[in-house]
Amino acid sequence: MNFPENLYYSKEHTWLKVEGEVGTIGITEFAQGELGEIVYVDMPNIGITYQQNAVFGSIEALKTVSDLFMPIHGKVLETNATLLKEPTLVNTDPFGAGWIMKVTILNLKELANLLSATDYTESIK
Repeated sequence: MNFPENLYYSKEHTWLKVEGEVGTIGITEFAQGELGEIVYVDMPNIGITYQQNAVFGSIEALKTVSDLFMPIHGKVLETNATLLKEPTLVNTDPFGAGWIMKVTILNLKELANLLSATDYTESIK
């Protein structure tokens, strides 16, 4: 499995890419593998603010539905509209085209609560 070193990871299997005050969020390769084929991603509305660890949406696979947890306190800037037509991008490219949303990060200090790629890899063994 691939866990890019430049990302932060949550124990709830979301990843966060930080670019200044903007964060891109998706689910990990491990999470999509556990879920199986993704058929729908329920994404939040633009402009909504979520606290770290809050549920911001859900992801539906053929046999299950799972909540999506916010890795950091942030305000939704953009959602990946392509996933509405092609939800399997989460399966085929979870760290690229399968991203779920972009947020304005409201508390950079919360990055300390997230895992490095190494720590995340250890947590799923």
